[in-house]
Amino acid sequence: MVNIVRYNVLLIVDDPSTVELVRSAMVDTCPELDLTAVGGGDAVLVWLNDSVAKKEQMPHLILLDLKLPKLDGLAVLRKLRLHPATRDVPIVAFSAEHTQADILMSYQVGANSFVAKPADQQEFTASLRDQLAHWLQPRQRELALAPKQY
Repeated sequence: MVNIVRYNVLLIVDDPSTVELVRSAMVDTCPELDLTAVGGGDAVLVWLNDSVAKKEQMPHLILLDLKLPKLDGLAVLRKLRLHPATRDVPIVAFSAEHTQADILMSYQVGANSFVAKPADQQEFTASLRDQLAHWLQPRQRELALAPKQY
């Protein structure tokens, strides 16, 4: 009997078209993914506290748009890294409008990876597929999270 591992992915973005792009990339790459989309920085903090209170499964991967209204993506990233439930969850930050300073800051604050969101949707979808495969393929995930041996 084969055990099928289900992965939970949390998408934090305020744009419905990006939700559909991510959903499409997930279905093509790894149909055993469950996507939860939350529409902004304030909303994700409410979702997180509610999920912890209900003892729900935390995400295995977080996809975070850095350009969010009200509470910006970097502030959300900081809060996610400080929260015990999401402290160790891989976070992939992305943004259509970014500078080298934005990318560097996202890594300094705690992003595990950064994806530039190009105008071309196929290119963005391909980048997302690569990120999903990297962070969620069972063997690759085990290797990525294993303690480093020197």
